[in-house]
Order: sequence, then C-alpha cells, then structure tokens
Amino acid sequence: MIELFKQPNLDWMGKAKYFFALSGTLLLIGWAAIFLKGGIKYGIDFRGGTDVDVRFAKAPDVELLRNGLRAQGLGNSEIQSISDIANPNSNEVLIFVAQVGQGDQALDEAKAKVLSALNATYGVSSTGKQDFNAATPTQLANFLSTKDPLGFSVAAGDRYQQLAKAILAYRDKDKNGVLTSLDDLAKVSGVTPAVIAALKDGFSPAPFAIRNAEIVSAKVGGELRNQAIRVTLYALAGMLVYIAFRFEWVYGAAAVLAVFHDVLITLGLFKIFGFEISLTVIAALLTLVGYSMNDTIVIFDRIRENSRLLRKEPFADIVNKSINQTLSRTILTSGLTFLTVLVLFLMGGQVLRAFAFALVVGIVVGTYSSFGIAAPLVVAWNNWRGHGGVASTGTAAGSRPRGNEGGQPRLATSGRR
Repeated sequence: MIELFKQPNLDWMGKAKYFFALSGTLLLIGWAAIFLKGGIKYGIDFRGGTDVDVRFAKAPDVELLRNGLRAQGLGNSEIQSISDIANPNSNEVLIFVAQVGQGDQALDEAKAKVLSALNATYGVSSTGKQDFNAATPTQLANFLSTKDPLGFSVAAGDRYQQLAKAILAYRDKDKNGVLTSLDDLAKVSGVTPAVIAALKDGFSPAPFAIRNAEIVSAKVGGELRNQAIRVTLYALAGMLVYIAFRFEWVYGAAAVLAVFHDVLITLGLFKIFGFEISLTVIAALLTLVGYSMNDTIVIFDRIRENSRLLRKEPFADIVNKSINQTLSRTILTSGLTFLTVLVLFLMGGQVLRAFAFALVVGIVVGTYSSFGIAAPLVVAWNNWRGHGGVASTGTAAGSRPRGNEGGQPRLATSGRR
C-alpha cells in the first residue's frame, strides 16, 4: 500500500478534548440556526406540492427552463428529467411546484403557472388559438364539425370524431406527443389540405405538451419524511448489531454515536447554507453513514489487531498507534473521494448541488469523526471502566495466547488491512 507518511507518531487521544470542543461548536451553531430560523428546510418531496409532467419536442435546456420558472415566481420548483429503457429520448421532465393549497383549485393554479412560464420561456405568443398538443379528441372533433372542411352533410360529427382520433393517435404515437408543425398531419389518412388549413385557423402547436398534473399532499410528504427517518434508524441499528457482534458493544455504540454526530452536523450546515432536504439528500446521508462507518471499522479492526500484539501498552497508546498506521489509507481514500464529489458540487449543476454538498460535508466530517469522536469514546469508556492500561476488545482481545511446544508464548496475529 502507498504510504504518505513514514511511521507517523501523532498523539490523537491527547487532543480528544479539542475534537469534542470542535464537534460541540459545530453542533451548537448548526442546530441554533435550525431552531432560530424555522426548523429544517424540507424540499417539495416532503412539503407536498404539484407534479407537472411536461414533454418537449427536443431535449430541453434545464437551466433555461429553471430561469423561466424563476421569472414567473416559481424559483423553488424542482426539475427532474425522465427517461426509461423503452423510451430513452422522451425529452420529458417533471416539474415540482411547491404546494399553495389543496384540491382542484391548487392543481389548476400550479398548472397555469407552469404553462405561463413555459409559454414565456419558449416564445409561445398568445394568438388566441388553442394549443394543438393539448387538444383532446372531443375538442378537435367539435372544432372540425363546426368548420366542416370536408363538406360532410350527413353524420359529420361521427366522421370527424374518427378523424380526430386518427390525428391525435399520430401526434401521440408517431410524434411522441409533441407535434411541431401542423403540415405533418398530411401523413394521416383522410387529412386533406383543407383540413390542415382549418386546423391552422384554430390551433397552433407549442414545442411542448403538459401530459399530466397531480397533487402530492402534505400528508404524503410527511409519510415520506417519516419513512426516511425510519430507514436511517434501521441502518444505524443494523450497523450497531454488526459491530457489537464483531468487536464489543461499546465499539458499536461509539460508531453509531459518531455517525449520529456526522448526520447532525450535516443537517446543521444544510440549514446554514440554505439547502433543502429532499429524497436525493436522504440518499446522500445514507451514503455518508455507510462511508463513515466503513472508515471507523478499519480503525477499530486495527485496534483489535494491535490489542492482541501490544498487551502491555496503555490502551490510549494502542489507539494512537492504530490511527497512525491507517492514516495513509484514510487520507488516500477519503481525499480522492472528496475531490470527486467536490467537482460534482462545483460543476454538477443546480439539480445535484444539495446532493453533492451532503457528500462533501459528509466525507470530511465522517472521516474526522472516525478518529476524533468514535475512537476517543472507546478510550473514554475504557478509562471509566478502569481499563486504561489494558487493551479491551471483548472476547477476541481478552483471550490469552497459548504456549507452544518450546514454552515460548505465541502471539495471536491477524492479517493487516
């Protein structure tokens, strides 16, 4: 393994009080901001709002769309691109509009605001014509029946209903729901130049179509928030059981407390810097929980190995030595990961900014808490139990080496990581 430091000899446990003071300060500042400024700022996923599904004729410029929404007073809206295996080039986005009410009225208001922003952004002029891409079969059939471009005198309504269905089937299936030119309808059977001319009198196609809109109630948002909390707690409980089984319960408790410390500091910094907690941020928090726990387990594993080999040394010295031995590994892995997520934060755009910020903060705080919080908590427990001069790692550390045939003690060893 690459060694950045040749046999470092830093007294980490001697500086534990400074680590605790730093963590206490960060927690105090962050959570004071949360309590004094209206609590944690949740995203639309948790607050509730309106989902507006919009499909475009070509791939939309997300930043242009975001600026257009902001100009219409929808700056808090979230934009999510949609694609799937069946239709990877659907050019479809979901626009999440913050909740302004309940029921059909709130739905219509949110939809109207999004439509107004889209019209202004893409230069759709208000000519009084209907949007062809939003037309229904009934609207189209009634319009054609009134114009009667084919000169039907008998059963005109039924014939135009069939023609309207064929026209909209072409729009939805062949043109992916967004027709950019009414002249393309010439490819539909039964559509004549007279029909196209009549349609141009009453319809004008926009370069987008609102396919669907639905309310996400605050109650559903609250349920999502509770589920996110439960998922995090379940993950921590599982890690506690695993570490307690592999090492000793105090190690598991110290690791879980350190992870709690990481999450609480990250939430405080989210409030200070004005980021919202969304479902993607919850995913980032769970990622940093696993990352921090992995780093902590590496140090704990080295402590267990050294406790078998260095039984006569004070436990705090064993912990110092273990942290120093894993220091190069910690800096290499954490440093490279930090650079990756930092680039994502700086250049990943608005959509990924909160997610990347959680990872940037989480990697720094999670790495620091492994040696600055988790390890000192184990040492403090050993000192409180009166084992400050004895290595204590549960059954593994408490077992005594058996003598060999020559009467010399044989030390238990374990492969180094």
